[in-house]
Amino acid sequence: MKLELGKIMIDDIRYGDITEVKDKVLYVNNDELTSIVLEDERIKSAKIELARPGESVRITPVKDVLQPRVKVSGHGTNFPGVIGNKVKQVGKGRTHVLENTAVVTVGKIMGFQEGIIDMSGIGSEYTPFSKTLNVCLVLEPIDNIEPHAYETAAREAGLKVTNYIGETARNLSPDTLETFETKGFIDQANQYPDLPKVGYVCMLQSQGLLHDTYVYGVDAKNIIPTIMSPTEFMDGAVISGNCVASCDKIPTYLHQNDPIIEDLYKKHGKELNFMGVIITNENVFLADKERCSDAVAKLAKMMCLDGVIISEEGYGNPDTDLMMNCKKVEQEGIRTVLITDEFPGRDGKSESLADAVKEADALVSCGQGNLVITMPPMDKVIGTLEDIETMIGGYDGSLKADGSIEAEIQIIISATSAFGCNKLSARMY
Repeated sequence: MKLELGKIMIDDIRYGDITEVKDKVLYVNNDELTSIVLEDERIKSAKIELARPGESVRITPVKDVLQPRVKVSGHGTNFPGVIGNKVKQVGKGRTHVLENTAVVTVGKIMGFQEGIIDMSGIGSEYTPFSKTLNVCLVLEPIDNIEPHAYETAAREAGLKVTNYIGETARNLSPDTLETFETKGFIDQANQYPDLPKVGYVCMLQSQGLLHDTYVYGVDAKNIIPTIMSPTEFMDGAVISGNCVASCDKIPTYLHQNDPIIEDLYKKHGKELNFMGVIITNENVFLADKERCSDAVAKLAKMMCLDGVIISEEGYGNPDTDLMMNCKKVEQEGIRTVLITDEFPGRDGKSESLADAVKEADALVSCGQGNLVITMPPMDKVIGTLEDIETMIGGYDGSLKADGSIEAEIQIIISATSAFGCNKLSARMY
């Protein structure tokens, strides 16, 4: 599959009479965007707030982050299976991107695992979304709504607004145009026969109870492992729908801009032959873990891979899925590298991972989530601070009288993401 990705560089975001892009500025109209959201009777109110890198702004509780894109040519729509109910395969043709921008959904806490984005200060150093121009969609649900219904409404609102903003890029001329292609297995293997054949196993959070990911609109807990083209991710085929621990969270933006996929493409044809992506889910029950890890190993063998990179979302229970995938793929004679984060406790004396196997002898750490920092007060809060102390990483006394927050970096969105989008790692001594 071949996809052209045209990037339109955006230097600023402002309010405007209409939602449009002009002279590298994204203008957004509050009434246009909120009217789309308020068609859903589960949402009582909505408003648009803007946040730029370096500003004294705190955004919380954050639910999802998405990047505005639009399908210019090829099959399907952005976010297939969700937007317009058009379930057509994507990953081909051309897609335009509003680069440097993001839509951030914000609102009352629905679980306990939404988190924080600080646009400046020490907290901003731990999240990639302090560097994006953020159009924040602040939502208030109707009274007495059940958490799963609220999650669905908030997720769909974010997708609709992101898609609407993305349409502004349809007829623009991209500043840059990149082409990404992954061929069928035989053709791809023959294209670079002397390079190691490498695949990527992307584990999707799917443990339920607000821990879900969607593939072409289908809850990933209902799928079995399958093979996808990397370009399908770029067209929004995989979207976030979970309230997993904030630091681990893989928002939709990161599925659209998966750093592992991007790096594998950069090395494709030079150091390795990138053969494609295997997606699998993270399961609750042992039988499901066995079934899916068996399938991952089978698919990796069928693809004739020499090596795979395996990433996960979340920690604790998913560590077992990670290790099962590692062990079974290695037993097929395929080398693995794991990407994960660690939770050794504040004193660093606990086990960093909940599970381990001897085959896991090559692992990249994205840092440890129990690190405690103090984030200074901000001049403006988009959302509310009322739930800070019940968020994961927070505790009684986290929110200080002056508005500063002392908490574990678990509370910061994507601070230790196993996609490697952060700046943290670890060393062995």
